[in-house]
Amino acid sequence: MSKTVKTFAEAAGMTPEGRYDYLVEQVKQHKVLWTLQDQDGCVMLTTEDEDCIPMWPTEEAAESWAVDDWSDCQTLAIPYDEWHERWVPGMEDDDLFVAVFPVQDDLGVVIPPYELDQRLVTKQSH
Repeated sequence: MSKTVKTFAEAAGMTPEGRYDYLVEQVKQHKVLWTLQDQDGCVMLTTEDEDCIPMWPTEEAAESWAVDDWSDCQTLAIPYDEWHERWVPGMEDDDLFVAVFPVQDDLGVVIPPYELDQRLVTKQSH
């Protein structure tokens, strides 16, 4: 009935698309996304074209980035409702993208926040 819970190492070793699917599955189950913040706000990653806020499926995954230059960062839990109501519109307004479950050598899938939100919305049946 339930899918096998992956260890962090197993999840981190997946393809970017696999990590994206895993994040969606975890957020639907636990109703929380994770990012990192420091005294200046959320951590930002930059690709050639986009400014991104990284999002992870678990606190452990987010903590794995809090090393070296980012060792002063703390994990930040974002309840799904807050993500949906405040983060998505705010990130859209600021032209920010989401780096979905980045790992040390791979930023992962980079998408607009509304695309991630569409995957997270639980379909309502009437």
